[in-house]
Amino acid sequence: MKKKVLASLLCVAMAATMVVGCGSSNEAAAPADDAAPAADDAAEEAPADDAATDTADAAGGDYHFEIIVKSYQSSYWQAAVKGVEQAAAELGVSYNCTGPNAESDIADQVNMLNNAINVEGVDGIGIAACDQSACLDSLQTAMDKGIPVVCFDSGIPDAPAGSVYSTVATDNYGAGATAAENLYAGLKDKIAAATAPVRIGEVNQEATSESIINRGLGFIDKFAELAKADGKKVAVIGNDKYVNDAKAETVAEAEADIIIEVAVPAQTTVELCATEASVIMNKADTIGMFGSNQVAAEGILTANENLNVLGTDPETSVLAAGFDAGSVIKGAIKDGKMYGAVTQSPLAMGITTIQTLYAIANGETVSDIPTEGYWYNTDNMEDDSIAPNLYD
Repeated sequence: MKKKVLASLLCVAMAATMVVGCGSSNEAAAPADDAAPAADDAAEEAPADDAATDTADAAGGDYHFEIIVKSYQSSYWQAAVKGVEQAAAELGVSYNCTGPNAESDIADQVNMLNNAINVEGVDGIGIAACDQSACLDSLQTAMDKGIPVVCFDSGIPDAPAGSVYSTVATDNYGAGATAAENLYAGLKDKIAAATAPVRIGEVNQEATSESIINRGLGFIDKFAELAKADGKKVAVIGNDKYVNDAKAETVAEAEADIIIEVAVPAQTTVELCATEASVIMNKADTIGMFGSNQVAAEGILTANENLNVLGTDPETSVLAAGFDAGSVIKGAIKDGKMYGAVTQSPLAMGITTIQTLYAIANGETVSDIPTEGYWYNTDNMEDDSIAPNLYD
């Protein structure tokens, strides 16, 4: 495939308006109720036979790819599947897209990966891994069978050498830092004037996938760095993974000017994220919140329905930063309930994954492809450079 084709498709991806769902005339689409669940229904599992399997056969396609997303729980993954569909149609290849009902269904996803490896004639596999370590044996099997694998959204750092040809993912650590920079700017004066310790809450839907972990750590490290530059001491408490892996210079909670409290629910649902968020938001010293993906951010907003403490004025409310998009988060930003959020481009990730698998099948050399995260709020969410990434 010529490089012009790759560049052309990626430009189309970044310019296109986000459209969620994954139905077309040549695709067995998931039912509308499952394809793009509303925030109130995010915890409900979609029927495995319908929402977890989408197929498309492009006429005359020479290659077949298996694509495995993290779940059909949020419109984020529907946007990624739409990108897969678009690139497959442009390149004339066939694909099969599967994914577990929830990102916590790690064993289900591993089974889907094993099934994909055993598909006769498969030319490559794209996977957004729910867990960094659960797929290692399967990746070894894929490599032994000569099946190239491309990771998207989340990488697998300990993958057997040579098994993963490319990782297409947001610079998640940098994106988390972007959220911290913007939230800190909004809280800077309040932090400077505080005469007692203040608290920043961070809700991460889990502590197993590379993408979520790096966003959470990127936020912690950057917020602590900015605080230190202003002469403030930071403590990190809560979930052990984030406490232990943070690189920031920290102190004990009793010595801190700023306490970053990290919460991780038992399962990846909006409702359980809301429960964790409520605990932190109920504390009188909380001045800021960060939700590191769509589910976590919507959990913070769900918690606020009872607490009503969020807003955009740091003197009278708690400032909340989110991640990703969706109608709930976009609406909250427009209504002044959420201070802002960082967006990725799931559509572009889906397109680039198919492009990369196609290039590999054609014998081309590929490498990792980082994508950026962008801060948006009421001031810029309609800009041409931001709006295409804000799926509903």
